[in-house]
This record gives sequence, C-alpha cells and structure tokens, in this order.
Amino acid sequence: MATVRPFRALRPRADLAARICELPYDVMTSEEARQIAAGNASSFLHVSKPEIDLPPETDPYDPRVYEKGKENFSQLIREGSLKLESQPRFYLYRQIMGKHSQTGLVAAASCEDFIRNAIKKHELTRPDKEDDRVRHIEALNAQTGPVFLVYPSDAALARCLAQESKEAPEIDFTAPDGVRHSSWTIVDPGDISLIQEKFAQMPALYIADGHHRSAAAVRVWRKREGAGSSGSFLSVLFPHDQVQILPYNRALSDLNGLSPAEALEKLGGIFEIRKAGAASLARKNEMGFYLEKQWYTLSFRPRFAVTTDPVERLDVTLLQKHALEPLFGIDDPRTSKRIRFVGGIRGPGELERLVDRGECACAFSMFPTSIEDLMTIADAGGIMPPKSTWFEPKLRDGMFCHLIEPSPPGKAGEFK
Repeated sequence: MATVRPFRALRPRADLAARICELPYDVMTSEEARQIAAGNASSFLHVSKPEIDLPPETDPYDPRVYEKGKENFSQLIREGSLKLESQPRFYLYRQIMGKHSQTGLVAAASCEDFIRNAIKKHELTRPDKEDDRVRHIEALNAQTGPVFLVYPSDAALARCLAQESKEAPEIDFTAPDGVRHSSWTIVDPGDISLIQEKFAQMPALYIADGHHRSAAAVRVWRKREGAGSSGSFLSVLFPHDQVQILPYNRALSDLNGLSPAEALEKLGGIFEIRKAGAASLARKNEMGFYLEKQWYTLSFRPRFAVTTDPVERLDVTLLQKHALEPLFGIDDPRTSKRIRFVGGIRGPGELERLVDRGECACAFSMFPTSIEDLMTIADAGGIMPPKSTWFEPKLRDGMFCHLIEPSPPGKAGEFK
C-alpha cells in the first residue's frame, strides 16, 4: 500500500516560471551554476546552489551557504515570484523532450512508506550528500527538489490523469535545453479520491532519482516528528512505461599499461568485436568501445552473460567484473580516479571528444538499463552498481516546493 497526499504547493508565477525553474542542483558544478544564473536574480539556482552568491572559494557546505539559500528563498516569496496554493491539491507535471513525453503526478509521498520500504530504493547514499540536503531542508523549512518516483502503470489512473491534462496548462515554457515543461492543478474531489485509492492499491513505489533528497527528508521528519512536520516529502510520480533511461557511459584515463592493440586483444577474449562507424547499440549485452578514433561494437561472449542474478546480469556489472577490473585495474569504480562517468544526455560525441583530445584513453558507450531491471532489483532488495542509470528529462527545481511547516519563511501570496 502506497500513500500519496495532496499538499499546498509553492509555485512560480506563470509569467516568471521560465526564469525561475532550473535543472537540479546535483547535475552541475558550482561554476556552471554561477554562469547559468548570471544576470538572473530569479534563477532558482540562487536557492538550490546558493554558494554562487558567495566568494568562489566558499566551501559548498559552509553554514553561510544554507543561510544564503534561506535568504534568497524568502526573497522570492516576499516579492510574489513564488506563491502558495490556498488549498491542498494534486498537480500534474508534463515534460516533452524531442519525441519523448512523460506526465507525472506531483504529490506528497509518505516518510513512513520510505521507512517500511513501500518506497523501494536501489542505491546507497553518501553521508556527506545526505547531510547537505538535511541542512538545506532545515534552513528553508521546505523541500525544493522533488524526488522522482516510479509506479507500475495503471490504466484507470492513466485515463484520469489524461483527462485532467486536456485543458490548457497553467504553467507552460520551454527551457534553454529544448525540454518543454507544463503543469496543471487537480481540483476535482472525485479525481483526487480516485488517485489516492489507486495508489493505496499499489504494493510499492520506486525511487528513480532522489535517494539523498528522500533520505534527508525522512531524517528531518524523524527529528521534528510531533512538532508540526507533515511526515511527507515532495515527489513527482511517473508510470513505469513512460520514463526514459539513457545510458551512463564510462571513459578511462589510461589503458593500465596496455598498448591499444593489446587492449583490443584482451577484450577479444570477453567480447565478440567488430568495427563500427558510430556508437550504435541495438540490444542488451552490447556496448560501444572508442579507441584511437575508431568505434567498435562489443558483444559479450555468451558464457560471460549467463546468470539469473538481477544485479549480476546488468551490463554495467558485467563490464566492471570482466573487463574494467581485471584488464584495466579499476578495482572500485566509486573511488577510482581513473574512470569518468558520462551521462547519456551528452551523447557519444562527448566520449569521442574526451578521447580525441587526450583527456581519456578509451571510452565505453553503454546500452541503457531498463526500468524493469531497476524495479526487479529494488523488489529483491538489491543495490545497483554506481552510475547505472541516467533519467532524462530532469525535473526542474522550483516548479513545485513543499513547505514542511504551517507557514513559509517570509510573507507568501496565495493562488485563489
């Protein structure tokens, strides 16, 4: 049984949404954020990465950073750029990226569901990153970055949400990266009840992206339990058959003492290798390999891919186990300085750039992990290898905020 609740969202004015809403704090460096937000006082990066308003040498975990984030958040509220809904609602959030479209339900997910594993995880969290989000939530008294959740697709729920999104959206803009973002408010009591009933029938929800945000929200709730905290966290929930996973590619700084010819020879014992004009992958257990301005298609020899373990059969696991560790000496990809992970949104062209410019010696272009594999691993209580999935498009910070105390910092206007 999964619990989702309507909530009073803090949302941007429709005419300012394109200037306010930004990519998540954790997909860019502080310097990149500083450049994106330059000249735009409304950018939500002033809230999600407030170190950009402090001297460049400032430690991102310095207490002054969180205080600055609170100050900037309060300013957006005071000036009316962000407004608080008058009543608890559900919302819809649609993203269109090229030919891909996905529509999620914006809701407050349950901290208790997270604790009892009705919200299933597939990643380990890092204490420093989790502590950072705790401090950010506590400083703002709000969750400003949604957790990306996935649920098993349901036909009746799909019809309901499709009907709710037939009208013109309240917020509608196309971001600089070409992704269109639209949102609607669900006010019909019957639809609200149907949504809650349908989720109550689901045995579990799955975290696609946002393990640190959700874990931090739960920590804050436990600390504040019984003191006005709502026991829920900001989430956008998508049906599993709508989400898009791009590959998380790998690039190596060196060949571990091997010559290019020796590297290919040793890889030939693990893969069937053929030259390719580009990194074009058609199936699982197949990957691209770029070396000395040449692409190769690598297909695992059958004996290396025979396993029923859901984690062991992932391509990223097989590559690590049979090639990266024994051939290239990458013992622990979480800590090794000799491996670079490149999100699939950058495409194979980024891998070519890294190798051709001499920043890396070779690169592997992966076939994307499926959402079904992720759900199977989470159901089994497994942990996926690091950098196994790259969900795209990314949810924009600032589209929806969830206040965790009865009133927001500063004086908020309200949507009527």
